[in-house]
Amino acid sequence: MDFDFSKYFNIANLDKIIRIAILILISVIVIQGVAYLVKRSITYRLSKQSRMIINRIIVYTGYTLLSFMVLKELNFDITALFGAAGVVGIIIGVASQTSIGNIISGFFLVSEKSFELGDVVRIGDKAGTVYSIDLLSIKIRTYDNLLLRIPNQTVISSELINVTRFPIRRMDINVGVAYKEDLRKVFEVLKEVARKNPLCLEEPEPLILLQGYGASSIDILFAVWFEKNNFRDVKNSVIIDIKEAFDREGIEIPFPHVSLYTGEATKNFPVELVQKKETVGKKSS
Repeated sequence: MDFDFSKYFNIANLDKIIRIAILILISVIVIQGVAYLVKRSITYRLSKQSRMIINRIIVYTGYTLLSFMVLKELNFDITALFGAAGVVGIIIGVASQTSIGNIISGFFLVSEKSFELGDVVRIGDKAGTVYSIDLLSIKIRTYDNLLLRIPNQTVISSELINVTRFPIRRMDINVGVAYKEDLRKVFEVLKEVARKNPLCLEEPEPLILLQGYGASSIDILFAVWFEKNNFRDVKNSVIIDIKEAFDREGIEIPFPHVSLYTGEATKNFPVELVQKKETVGKKSS
């Protein structure tokens, strides 16, 4: 039995297919072109995060309109489609309240501008570099190179610290010195450490603050300012410089000691270690 192709592939259908193909091709070129031009025009005005969101809105909106145009060319009833989409939307909305909450929280995060792509943040007990900001979550690359996904609702309801928001930071180092030391001399030595370290900033000037009497030392807070990208080098070099300067000046960094007393407050209990030699004799038969 012969199959009549002309019944299904007539000139009208062929013309419709060509129109739809041309429509799709032109629309894709226009959508990608507009997204590219907008991205280039706002490069220096907005943050990476805002540029990414605007680009996605343009692309998603364009392809949605293109889908409706193609359906119209195929003689689908778009009004009925909208009605069906409304019913489906209600069902999906009831079943995905958490997702909707994350989307709304994402808009709050974008409007607040608390962080951007590439910032180092701490959220609760998690920390890392912001890798991606999406509709439902943000993704963080941790210090040990793991990808951590945090829902937007969790981010918006948690305490967030942006470590690299400002160009300079302050590093706090706790230092303990023995009670016998001259504290004015200790202050001068610490100031000299900050002056000689090329990574420590002169302005704002270093902070030296007596914190109180510790169990075995006088506790001092030594804080220096530095550029945010030099964190590791500053911490290592300053601690080494303090140790070398204290050794050079004869300043003692104490550690806890354990003492035994006989009952008098000022006299130590004498302890003498005696090594006993054992002799092994032969038994006589």
